[in-house]
Amino acid sequence: MSNPESFIEEVTEEVRRERLFGLFRRYGWIAVVAVLLLVGGTAYNEWQKTRARNSAQALGDGIMAALDQPGTAARVAALDAVAVTGDAAALVALLAAGEQIDAGETEAGVARLQALADATDLPLLYRQLATLKLILAQGITVAADERRAALEPLSAPGQPFRPLALEQLALIEAETGAADAALELLREVLNDAQASPGLRQRASQLIVALGGSLGDA
Repeated sequence: MSNPESFIEEVTEEVRRERLFGLFRRYGWIAVVAVLLLVGGTAYNEWQKTRARNSAQALGDGIMAALDQPGTAARVAALDAVAVTGDAAALVALLAAGEQIDAGETEAGVARLQALADATDLPLLYRQLATLKLILAQGITVAADERRAALEPLSAPGQPFRPLALEQLALIEAETGAADAALELLREVLNDAQASPGLRQRASQLIVALGGSLGDA
């Protein structure tokens, strides 16, 4: 290779190097920011996970401490004092209502459950659970037609508490003398994949008690 050619190649390489450094000086900050965002995003995600885990643990500890209080009034007061919002607040309210109902303070417990069932800002899951617990708490003090109307939406296919709602509807039918309708609903419970073993056992016992045959299920 002649000296002129070598000189030209050296100059060309130097120009390329200068251009590369120039581009880095002009746009290198983009790569730096991208790296910082990647590292920062990972750190932020970890912080979010840790924060959520700590919040859940604090909520669980608060609920357990409240339920360990002696006496219904103390437990309900402690549950009311747990600092929560949103879905967690609904869960705590359900627990407080259960404490009141178990202690015979049915009116106060029912009022809590009714408020939850009517809270349109809550997820459907919590509202349906509150409705189901409300029906169980009120029992026959509420007219059969009213209870049936409240339970029927919960018994639709795909609803989370369908088997339990079907069981309660069957009990209403049995209560009103419609044994055949009750048996049909109980067989639906037995055929529902969501039904727990305990619920299936209760349904089987009710079928037999109503004069039905398990072989027809």
